Order: sequence, then structure tokens, then C-alpha cells
Amino acid sequence: MSATCKLLLENAAQMVLVCSKEEEFLLQEGMRHLAVLENASLVVGNDGYIKAVGPTEVIRSEFSHVLFETVIDCSGKCVLPGFVDAHTHPVWAGDRVHEFAMKLAGATYMDIHQAGGGIHFTVEHTEAASEEELFCSFRQRLDRMLRCGTTLVECKSGYGLKLETELKMLRVIERAQREMDIGISPTYCGAHSVPKGKTVEEATNDIIEHHLPALKRMAVNGEIHVDNIDVFCEKGVFDLESTRRILQAGQAIGLHLNFHGDELNPMNSAELGADLGAHAVSHLEEISDEGIAALAAAKCSAILLPTTAYILRLKQPRARDMLNAGVIVSLGSDFNPNAYCFSMPMVMHLACVNMKMSLKEALAASTINAAYSLGKSHTHGSLEVGKQGDVVIINASRFMARRIWWPRTRSLLSAIAWNYRDGNM
Repeated sequence: MSATCKLLLENAAQMVLVCSKEEEFLLQEGMRHLAVLENASLVVGNDGYIKAVGPTEVIRSEFSHVLFETVIDCSGKCVLPGFVDAHTHPVWAGDRVHEFAMKLAGATYMDIHQAGGGIHFTVEHTEAASEEELFCSFRQRLDRMLRCGTTLVECKSGYGLKLETELKMLRVIERAQREMDIGISPTYCGAHSVPKGKTVEEATNDIIEHHLPALKRMAVNGEIHVDNIDVFCEKGVFDLESTRRILQAGQAIGLHLNFHGDELNPMNSAELGADLGAHAVSHLEEISDEGIAALAAAKCSAILLPTTAYILRLKQPRARDMLNAGVIVSLGSDFNPNAYCFSMPMVMHLACVNMKMSLKEALAASTINAAYSLGKSHTHGSLEVGKQGDVVIINASRFMARRIWWPRTRSLLSAIAWNYRDGNM
């Protein structure tokens, strides 16, 4: 009886592996020399993992006896690793369209936040929504991300603040993990804002004494699975010491540290992340030189979010300074009611135009480095044997084609995103 495999991609004009030596991440020099094959093929096994990648003639010879469930002729096309979106807030109800007009009239993010809008506006609507309503809208958003080539996405709670609503959001994320063919890295973000009627100290104690123990119990019982913990470390939200306490409590129950920092004001968040051994710190528009050096020394990834700097008219994150200093730079969409972007190709485009990253840097930051920021670069982020068979096929013969990186009316990317999770497409 012939052996079988799930998928064969053959005859690709170009196959961008990104990595070929099991690198955990790429720094600036590595980003300049991405692993690329010409006239290549790739095999995904029945378990959803890559079994072989190489020249088409070699793959044909080695797998001539194998029956494939699906064969795709990629002649004239380019194959990339599935994109990894390292920072999103995709579970919520309501919208904040009216706040866009306020921003255009000159209101800042914190002006709106302190007036009860922003996060608090979304919290009220999310609390009122049923779990089924939240799941239905979340599923639609994930579907759109997948159509844009994202095959692994970090998903935060954080529009609950109260324990009951935070758990409702995490159950919605857990359900999507079970039912949808897109990879998810769940993040508890109960410290996204200080709830109305509470002080920072009261909110911090509530999270440490009630939220995190509840998460631990549910995780032990197999009700939810959470990878990361996030805190919005910001002036007027959680100060540096409160952030430290919450992150350390999360770390004590096995959560990876991956938090908001140095976005609107310099807070020394990058230095804190480096000191605590965080996987990543996001935003970093106001990072210091010392913070950049600390991230580089600690191998803590900087998740840069060009959509947020764009929509809030913030100064651009210092991507070039970080790359030059040896920081592991990643990218994320920051999808949320305030920055409504599903598309990692759009994120890469903004990173190139506004943050002066190169095309290769942006691709590495959206694949292997983004996976590293989530603790998943051993399974995601490159096309290597043993990794998950998440691929994007683009309708161009090379990944640096103009049609991918230049905005279009309908879409930046003409792609088929194949995500194999537990052997399912």
C-alpha cells in the first residue's frame, strides 16, 4: 500500500523559507539574507507538519511512491510561511467610529480614555454582549485575518476588566482554538485599564488575588488555555510598580510576559521587560536608548505596531535604531476597535514606508520574529522540516513583487492561506 501525505506544493517559482538552520529569530544581518529556494516543492504530512522542502526534482524523486490528498501546482507563484500577527485585541462588542471624528478634531487617545471612552466604552458593550454574540463576531474577524494570510494570531482579552467578563472572553478564544483552523496564542489582558470605581492599587490586588488564581484553576481543569499575560503600562493606567507586580504574579503561574509599554509616555517599560525576562514588549513609540539596549541584551522582542502610530498620529517606533542595536523586531496589527486592520501585508507596507524597514526585514518581523515573541518559533514562522505546515501562496513569482507591497483598492495580497492544525485544513 502506498504511503499518504496531506499536501504537496510543487513547482513554486520561489519558496521563501525565511530560515533554514532552525534559528529562533533573526537579527538585522540575518534578515538581509533570508533563506530562499527557486523551483521548489514542499510536503505536509497527515499530522499537519512539514516533512520535506527542497528542489522540485529532489522532492519528486523522494516522494514518488506517496499519494497526496491535495496537490497544488505553484508554477509562476511564490510560497511564504503563514504570517504571524503578534498583537491583537479581536474579542469585543460595539464600535468606536464616533471617536474617530473626535480624534480628527484634535482629541488625543488619553483625552478620550479619561472621558470614559476608548477602552471603557468597549468594556461596557462587551460586558453586555452574550458569549455567542462575541464568538460570532470573533469568528468573522479571524476568517478575514486568515484570508489576508495570517495563520497564527495572538488574541487578547482585556475588554472585560471584571473577572466574569474576562473569563467570558477567554472562553470565546478557547472555543475558537477548538473549532477554527487558525493558530491562536491566547493572552490574558485583565490589566488593560483600571476599572471605573477602582484605584490602581485596588485593581492590581484584584488581579493578583482573584483573576490569576481563577485562571490557574480553569487551566488545571482544562477549561481554558492561556499562553501570555499583558498589562497596559502607561501614565494614567498601570504604573511601573503595579505592572511589575501583575507580571510577576502571572509569571509565577507559568504565563509568558508580553505587555504594552512606552507607547504614549516614556515609562521604562522596555527596561522592566528585559529585567523580568519578558518574551516581548509592544508599542515602544517612547522607548529610551537605555530601553533599546536592554531589549537587545535580554533577547526580548520589540513588537512594533505601525497601524497604531498611524491612526493615533504618534511618532513612529524607532525600528531602525532597534535593528541597528541588535533588537529582535516583530510586527503586529494591533487589531482593535481603534485600529481596525486585519491585514499583515498592510502592516508590513506601513512598516516599510513609515518605519523605514526593508521588505526582507518586514517579512522576517511578520513570520519568524513574531513567532518568537509568542514563544512559538520552534513550530511556526518559517518553512522548515518539523514545523507546522502553514503557508501562503501569492500570485507573483517572487515575494518582493510590487503587487504585494503596494496598496490596492481591494487587497494587498492575492493569496491562498493554508493552515494545517491537527491535520485539518
